[in-house]
Amino acid sequence: MGTRSRRAKSPKQNGTPPESSTEAETNGNGKVSRNGSVRRKMNHSNLEVLRRNVSHDSSTVTANLMKRESFSLDEPVPKTPTVNNHGFFDLPKQDQQNFGLLVLLYFLQGVPLGLATGSVPFLLKNHMSYSEIGIFTLASYPYSLKLFWSPIVDAVWSPKFGRRKSWILPIQLLSGIGMLWLGARVEKMMELTGKAGGPTVWGFTGWWFFLVLMCATQDIAVDGWALTLLSPGNISYASTAQTVGLTAGQFLSYTVFLAFYSKDFANKWFRTEPLDYGLMSLGGYLTFWGWAYIVVTIGLGFLKREEKTKNEDGIWDVYKIMWGVLKLKNIQTIILVHLIAKIGFQANDGVTNLKLLDKGFGTDNMALTVLIDFPFEIGLGYYAGKWSQEFTPMRLWCWGFMGRLMAAVMAQFTVVIFPAGGVTGWYLFIVIAEHIFSTFTNTVMFVAVAAFHARIADPVIGGTYMTLLAT
Repeated sequence: MGTRSRRAKSPKQNGTPPESSTEAETNGNGKVSRNGSVRRKMNHSNLEVLRRNVSHDSSTVTANLMKRESFSLDEPVPKTPTVNNHGFFDLPKQDQQNFGLLVLLYFLQGVPLGLATGSVPFLLKNHMSYSEIGIFTLASYPYSLKLFWSPIVDAVWSPKFGRRKSWILPIQLLSGIGMLWLGARVEKMMELTGKAGGPTVWGFTGWWFFLVLMCATQDIAVDGWALTLLSPGNISYASTAQTVGLTAGQFLSYTVFLAFYSKDFANKWFRTEPLDYGLMSLGGYLTFWGWAYIVVTIGLGFLKREEKTKNEDGIWDVYKIMWGVLKLKNIQTIILVHLIAKIGFQANDGVTNLKLLDKGFGTDNMALTVLIDFPFEIGLGYYAGKWSQEFTPMRLWCWGFMGRLMAAVMAQFTVVIFPAGGVTGWYLFIVIAEHIFSTFTNTVMFVAVAAFHARIADPVIGGTYMTLLAT
């Protein structure tokens, strides 16, 4: 059986021409075979063919990886990352800390979003017409259109601050300043908007449009950062952080804020003598969170170090990559699924609560239902993230989809059996149970599909990739 000798020296070293530099091959009798030269030429030819057929995309990905600060040829080749199925307290300490950071950043996004999409339109009913409130709803549009500028967030950044902190730090600072300015004037603006001497509805809407625009841009950067903050095996927890953080922030700024803003709630539960105002004002709430934004931004700037990268994809390059992703058949399929998936339970999400109020369920009972539902939504978000690691995310999504269809049927049944004599204890329990089950299936679907997006997204253009899939 033949054995192969060491590679011959290069022609420059031994002075022989290229034609005579052959790879010697010996057989068991010690005789040299000339087949080595033929085999070498064939291998060399095949190598040239392979070089010519290397895809540009593969070389681009390789170049991006090699430009990372942490890339080194001195380290051993790492094993292919596998998805872990352990709980949060079994995560590495670094992943636990980064998970907490993600929850905090997503929570901060939810604070102005809950105000702009929930509390403020509700409060405007006493000051504006329905047409003017319709104009105000334009303030929420940046969150739906953020895909158009997401490549800019991925491509433009300062190496001094880091790829994601280059956007998160100034955006949070601007958001904090905006909330401080608005907090000092918002209540007077609401009273005078559309009236003589006051701001126009477009000017009032513009300030909230600015806050939502900042939140939407920050969301692009945080989504991209989440792909690299957590280790590959625990990337599914990025969707859990998003669910817990955004839900808590929006709930605090919508349900909790309106409860403490209400004078009836304050007089019933916290005061012995009734007063004409609630425990909390919109201006004071905005001022508090404006300072909180600034404090968190300063702490993030000094205490958290981001891994530096030398990726140099330009804006137009990221747009082209995004267009290439859109042309993938699998991406087109999942886009189609996202477009039609909610048809079966859209009526339940948008109409069931309104029908219950029309039948006389009462806003106090509805507020109690939502308050009870909130801790379940937070806790189930954690378990949904854990389950998305034990099972494949899309399988979990399918289970949640079937459960959500069942919840829609149960909701219609709940409306039909509304007691003729008014709300009773057993009926209130049924509504709460149905609401919790519907929220549970909704949370499972959201966490599962977000975990799937995090697994397939390319961290090099993470913000754009995650925004494309989510939008």
